[in-house]
Amino acid sequence: MAIDDKTRTELEAAAFRRLLDHLKTRTDVQNIDLMNLAGFCRNCLSNWLKEAADAQGVSLSKDESREAVYGMPYETWKAKHQGTATPEQHEAMKKVPPHSH
Repeated sequence: MAIDDKTRTELEAAAFRRLLDHLKTRTDVQNIDLMNLAGFCRNCLSNWLKEAADAQGVSLSKDESREAVYGMPYETWKAKHQGTATPEQHEAMKKVPPHSH
């Protein structure tokens, strides 16, 4: 199936929005768990969004990109949903290969 660039971009954008909506409903899933299992987390997504904006010359601050991903200011999300990482989670994090933001 051949998809033109505009349609592909629209589909990718819709899938990205759905991923963000999903992550916003799964506040029980901690960023450290995402990093340990998938090698990326909500912060990575917000960094990638900011990098894409920067590449396009679009003004988007780090706080704005995080709010777009988290659905609220980052500090609010942390206060409401971020738990304390266990020693096991920290140990697992050491084994995650480095990634680029």
